Amino acid sequence: MRLGFVYTIITPENKLLLEAARKRGMEVAKLSDAEMALDITARPAEKYDAVLQRSSSYMRSLYSTRYFEQAGVPVVNSYAVQSLCGNKVLTTMRLMEHDVPTPRTLIAFTEEGAMRAIEQLGYPVVMKPVIGSWARLLAKINDREAAQAIIEHKEELGNFIHKVYYLQEYIDKPGRDIRAFTAGEEVLCAIYRNAGKGEWLTNTARGAKASNCPVSDELGEVVAKAARAVGEGLLAVDVMESERGLLVHEVNHTMEFRNSIQPTGVDIPARVIEYVQGIAKK
Repeated sequence: MRLGFVYTIITPENKLLLEAARKRGMEVAKLSDAEMALDITARPAEKYDAVLQRSSSYMRSLYSTRYFEQAGVPVVNSYAVQSLCGNKVLTTMRLMEHDVPTPRTLIAFTEEGAMRAIEQLGYPVVMKPVIGSWARLLAKINDREAAQAIIEHKEELGNFIHKVYYLQEYIDKPGRDIRAFTAGEEVLCAIYRNAGKGEWLTNTARGAKASNCPVSDELGEVVAKAARAVGEGLLAVDVMESERGLLVHEVNHTMEFRNSIQPTGVDIPARVIEYVQGIAKK
C-alpha cells in the first residue's frame, strides 16, 4: 500500500504515525504542505492508495485534501469532516442537528450583538475563536467590563473570522474534561484532562495532566453519536461532565495523542494506521 502523508512539521504524533505505517509494510511518501505547488487543473502525477492528512494548518489541510479527493484518492479525514470540525459554529450546529448534547452557544456578528449574547448567557461566559486550536484566544469572561475590553480587542484584530463571536455558557466542570478518540464509530479509548492548579482550561497544551478514563456505556454512546454527526473518521471528541449529564463541546479532526498512549495503554498510532488501511481497501 502506498500512503501519502501530508504534514506541516514532524510532530511527536506524526513521528509515531510514520513508524506505525512502516511497521505495517506501507510505502510512505511524506508530503510537506510548505513545499506543495498543486496544479488544481490537472490530476496528481503521483498515485496513492490513501492519504493521511496531518497538516497543522486548517486551510492548507482543506485545500490539499480536496485536491486529492478530486483525483479519487481517499483522504483521512475527509474534506467534509474537516470542514465541519475545523469550524466551531458548524460543529455546534451539526451536533444540535443530531441531538448530541452540547453547551448552550450563541453567535453574533457585531460588538452590540456580542454584548447582547453575553448578557443572555450570563456571567461567566466563554468566548472562543471560530477557527483555532490548542486553547489559543479562549477567554473566560467574568463581568461586563472584561467583556467590553475583549470585544474591543477582537474588533481590532482585523481578520474577518474574528468578527464572528462564538459565545458559550460556562460549565462548572469538576476540574477536568474528557477526550475520547474514535476511529469511525469505534471509541478507541479516553482520557481525563485534569486542569493545572488555578487553571480553568483543561487542554494538555496548557499544562493539564492526562489520566485514563474508562469508557462507560454512556460515554461511548455520546462520543459515537458525535462522531456519526460530523461524518466519522479519526477524531478526538471533547466532553464535559455537568449537572445535565455529558456535554460534547468540541470535535477535533487532527488529533493529538502523545500524552494519551501511556495512561490508556492503547497503541493509538497503530489503530490510526489500521483504520486508514481499511479505508484504502473500500
